[in-house]
This record gives sequence, C-alpha cells and structure tokens, in this order.
Amino acid sequence: MSVNKTYRAPRRNRIFRALLKPFGRGVFRLLSDVRIDGEENIPRGKPYIVAVNHVSMFDPPFVGAFWPESVEIAGASNVFDKPFEGTILKMYGVIPVHRGEFDRALLVKVVHILNSGRPLLMSPEGGRSHVTAMRRAKPGIAYIVEQTGAPVLPVGLVGTTTDFLRRVRQRPRLTLEMRIGKPIVLPRIEVKGTRRHELRQQNADLVMSHVAGLLPEEYRGAYAETAIEPSRVNSN
Repeated sequence: MSVNKTYRAPRRNRIFRALLKPFGRGVFRLLSDVRIDGEENIPRGKPYIVAVNHVSMFDPPFVGAFWPESVEIAGASNVFDKPFEGTILKMYGVIPVHRGEFDRALLVKVVHILNSGRPLLMSPEGGRSHVTAMRRAKPGIAYIVEQTGAPVLPVGLVGTTTDFLRRVRQRPRLTLEMRIGKPIVLPRIEVKGTRRHELRQQNADLVMSHVAGLLPEEYRGAYAETAIEPSRVNSN
C-alpha cells in the first residue's frame, strides 16, 4: 500500500489546531492538576503510533492539548454526528473510523500519514469503554504496523472518566495523568491465512499489555493478567 505525495493536514485544520492547543491546555489546567510522565520517550520528528486506553470523550483532547508535536487522530465515525463533538472533530481533522468494517480508504490514509513521517493517535480498543477497565483490542493496529513498520508508543491515561466535569468540584483537586511508555516494535508476521489474523491479534494484545502496565490495577481490565510494567521491560 503506497502513496506518492507527502501527507499534510489541510490548512484550516492546522490553524484550528494551533488555536485549540493552548485553549485546551488552559481549560484542563484550570479544572485539574495535570501530570505528564515519560515525555522524553517520544521519538519526535519521526513516524509512530500513539496507542492509548480510551475511557471517554476527554481522552483525545487531553492528549492533543499536551502532546509536544502535532499528531493526527483517528476516532469513531459515529461521534461525527453529534452536534458539538462532531464539529470539533471535523475542525481538527480527525480521521473517522467505521468500527466493525473494513475501510480501505481509512487504511490508505493512516498508512500515508505514517509513511510521511507523522505520528498517529489511535485507540486499539476501537472506541471508548465508558469505564476505567480496558477492553480487548482490535487487530487493526497490528495491520497498520505491518504496512508501515512504525513503532508503537504506549500511553496510559488516568482520570479522564466520563464524570470528569462533575468531579472537578470535588476535593482534593482532581488529577489527570498521561503516562508515556517507551516505543515498542511489534514482532514481524510472516505467515498467511487464519494464523496471520491470530498473530495480528497477539500483537494488538501486546500493545495493550504495555499500555496496561502504565495504568493503575483498576484500569487494566482485560489485560490485568498480562500487563507489562516499565520496570519489567527495562530489566530484560
């Protein structure tokens, strides 16, 4: 799957992002204490996939506001129909993902983005869980890695629950955390057929096990037994 031109977001999206980032940072810092750990792990200026746990609608704007470089975002297409959220997503230039469908145009676009040297933010779970506990990942992230060879940057988000706005009035002051792990390279898949699909799922599960290792136990959900904590990675 190849493309000829270098990808660049439309000018209107770039302008909106430049305005939205400082506004988003200001709002999140006004409503909570923000903690970012592991920013030194980001391979800036290179293509990579940011893989996050996805609890609520607050996750993408939180990451986008505090990520140190512009990142393309893939999000569920059904949110685009909502009056406020949909408008923001379109103005940012979020890439709509039709869950449960094979979308070749989507895959071509995300491969184009990564092959152009730009980072991509996505949730391997395929959508928000609405609870802290992680759901099992979809194999799509593994397919994208196959096509691009891009490393995956696991990121754990803590505090961005659906009741975030209600909890900001509580004491002690609410804390939002973004825990950034080290880039991981997924094992190559050489086989075809059913076994290939199984190995893609294993690679997607591997990504989320790394994400789970960055999260508190109550967030790990489907990956509670397989969570790979940073200390375990560093000790190998």
